[in-house]
Amino acid sequence: MHPLPIVFLLFVLSAPARADIIRIPVGQQGHVETTMPSRGDSKNQVLNNFGLADEEHPAVGQPPITRWDYREFSVYFEGNRVINSVLHHQRIRPVQREMQ
Repeated sequence: MHPLPIVFLLFVLSAPARADIIRIPVGQQGHVETTMPSRGDSKNQVLNNFGLADEEHPAVGQPPITRWDYREFSVYFEGNRVINSVLHHQRIRPVQREMQ
């Protein structure tokens, strides 16, 4: 057997598999209509606008960071002020996929 077909066969078998890469920017994930607390809001403003949290985690670290978990998002506080609000990952159910 000639060495050229063997080299060619090894090259073909060792070629990487091709796959599509789907990238979804973080800003496009989730529902657009979900409103969340804004940076700088006080705890009282969050309570007035969104009600009691489903779960409140105690302060951790220095400066103390507190997290309040709501059904669709979590709110992080430094002291009495919001430093970030994060939307929870929402799985799309098969019924919702058919509607989209």
